[in-house]
Amino acid sequence: MRFPRLLFACFATVVLTPASAVAQSGGAAANRAALLVSTAWLGEHLRDPNLVILHVGDPREYAASHIPGARLVEMSDVSVSDHSDPNALMLEMPRTDTLRAHLAALGISDNSRIVVYYAKDWVSPSTRIIFTLDYAGLGSHASLLDGGMGAWIKEGRAVTDVVPAPRTGTLTPLRTRRIIVDAEYVRASVAKPGVSIVDGRNAGFYDGVQTGGGMSGPHRTGHIASARSVPFSEVFNDAVGVRTNAELEALFTKAGVAPGDTVVGYCHIGQQTTAMLFAARILGHPVLLYDGSFEDWSRHADYPVEHPAEKKKP
Repeated sequence: MRFPRLLFACFATVVLTPASAVAQSGGAAANRAALLVSTAWLGEHLRDPNLVILHVGDPREYAASHIPGARLVEMSDVSVSDHSDPNALMLEMPRTDTLRAHLAALGISDNSRIVVYYAKDWVSPSTRIIFTLDYAGLGSHASLLDGGMGAWIKEGRAVTDVVPAPRTGTLTPLRTRRIIVDAEYVRASVAKPGVSIVDGRNAGFYDGVQTGGGMSGPHRTGHIASARSVPFSEVFNDAVGVRTNAELEALFTKAGVAPGDTVVGYCHIGQQTTAMLFAARILGHPVLLYDGSFEDWSRHADYPVEHPAEKKKP
């Protein structure tokens, strides 16, 4: 399964006892219900006064057609990327006061119920928005529309070209959550029990068959030492809906992520891996984002990298 637009935007096996398996399954079901909403649910709640719908996609396509009441949100609204500086990191979290102002400008208030949805293949930008809302302390108020606009249109639901009038929300100072980590934290977590560093890039980059790159040049080839691989594109099915809990659990188990592990995610620049982290949240894992991701790690020549493809050479 491919998400072409998103390529660069950005385990020890544990046998569960029947009781723990049931507990984990029940927790994942509750997490899924909190993190995802259906098209039916959204259709029933479109007129709720505290509902804020955020459309993630091409601005021109948004102008032509979007879910009624939805507001366009772009990555520049909720992240910092200095394209004029080749040494700057892309897609970093903004200052707390700046983020608060931008979220309020989207109409978000303390009591808002927020639904984020993706147009076409804009999946990982949407999960990055969800992660940012969680970082801002609004995670319990925010959900992703399962299947995105594609599912909405397929069911023949109403769309519009009417852009809602600007509305500024009322947000008290953000209580940001400590779910962003840096390179030193990740380096200290290499092979640490109870922590799984997980690469959310497509497998070719993890294996070292492909090499990523950014404004400052090519990234290193391979992956962070001890990292597991759960490609972001594997989290979604062919209809671009989130895979079932059983399918997600199988992905993480195959990668070697143990139940209860803290999942530290990274990718190219900190976007794609948020789709993987979203799945990890459904399964009940505590999650952390290495925001600088492999772009930052690659700038440290002494930080450990494993290159599976190189090892296979005769």
